[in-house]
Amino acid sequence: MPAVCVYCASSTRIDPAYVSLAAEVGTALARRGHVLVSGGGDVSMMGAVARAARAGGAHTVGVIPRALLSFEVGDQDADDLLVVDDMRTRKGLMDERSDAFLALPGGLGTLEELLEVWTARTLGLHAKPVVVLDLDGLYAPLRAQVALMVQRGFVRQEAADALVWTDSAAAALDAVEAELARPRLLRPTPGEVLESETP
Repeated sequence: MPAVCVYCASSTRIDPAYVSLAAEVGTALARRGHVLVSGGGDVSMMGAVARAARAGGAHTVGVIPRALLSFEVGDQDADDLLVVDDMRTRKGLMDERSDAFLALPGGLGTLEELLEVWTARTLGLHAKPVVVLDLDGLYAPLRAQVALMVQRGFVRQEAADALVWTDSAAAALDAVEAELARPRLLRPTPGEVLESETP
């Protein structure tokens, strides 16, 4: 069963509609037979996606740094809850355990994780799908920023196209599954990897 890593918010200050979206994604992941990999928190969107996935019968893997256990509240009901020493280890394990990456609305941590796996894909370091579910335009400024960077030569069009944009749970998982069915490894030629694209 393919494992989908879901990045999303742990903030409790957000509109409840986002929490409902996360639950919808968790339910859909389970229905389609996927494993969920998450940040291992039990609050806000992070908790909602995991609870919904488990309720639908999905196996859930959470990875959380020890220092964040009190902030994000560890998902003690996870089938596998991995408590690690730091954020770098967390991200590495989430990458290792996942076959695809799906970013839901989130804050700085979500943005960082999305950009890291997207960059790695553009450099040919992996061929795993990277998908964004942008329900209401939260990420529109990012999309516009990247388009401007393409226009000015800082980002290759192929690199920009390596991220799939969607606006619903169904479309996001359709995109994940379509990309999994036809993996494509990007291989920039010498001179194509610009300084701005290196990790």
